[in-house]
Amino acid sequence: MNVKENIAEFKRLLEGTGCKLVAVSKTKPVGLIREAYEAGQLDFGENKVQELREKPQQLPGDIRWHMIGHLQTNKVKYIAPFIHLVHSVDSLKLLKEIDKHAAKHNRVIPCLLQIHIAQEEHKFGFHEHEAEALFENEEFKKLSHIKILGLMGMATYTDDLEQIRKEFRGLRAFFDKLKGAVNLPNVEMKELSMGMSDDYRIAIEEGSTMIRVGSKIFGPRIYH
Repeated sequence: MNVKENIAEFKRLLEGTGCKLVAVSKTKPVGLIREAYEAGQLDFGENKVQELREKPQQLPGDIRWHMIGHLQTNKVKYIAPFIHLVHSVDSLKLLKEIDKHAAKHNRVIPCLLQIHIAQEEHKFGFHEHEAEALFENEEFKKLSHIKILGLMGMATYTDDLEQIRKEFRGLRAFFDKLKGAVNLPNVEMKELSMGMSDDYRIAIEEGSTMIRVGSKIFGPRIYH
């Protein structure tokens, strides 16, 4: 795999689409991340807090780190000082914890609400009615050290491309609905994070503003 060429290819693909690339660097060594960085890539996604604690210390300070995996409340404190965007917020409890630690570091942490769009039950996320209820919640309205910038969703893992398209299209419609309906100081609906290595082309066509791609850049995932 030529990381530099792969980054260049994605930049060409995304030109003019309004969609950004988050290079998923989970399980990848620092050397490969540095190669991608030197090719002009600044946004990197990790799904484990342990890696997010270790890698930034060995890499340039202008890298924008994204938390894309399930985040446990007891791990928030480790990433609160520097995290660029949390894609995977799936509860008010987690938001309150992020808000608390962001306040300690005198910053506002941008977040996306993870919406459950897949037919697989094991995936995390709010159902649509739960997300709508969140914006009506008085506790949520008081959170001033987080900002909801949009939504994230993961499609069903399937070869049925029409099902994937339907799920992404549904998430885009919900995003547009919230954009028009929610008017709160800690909400600014502008990012829609959907699409990974196997379905990013469909996601772009359906209005994604952020794709999360790992294996198409760095090669097959390394399992520890």
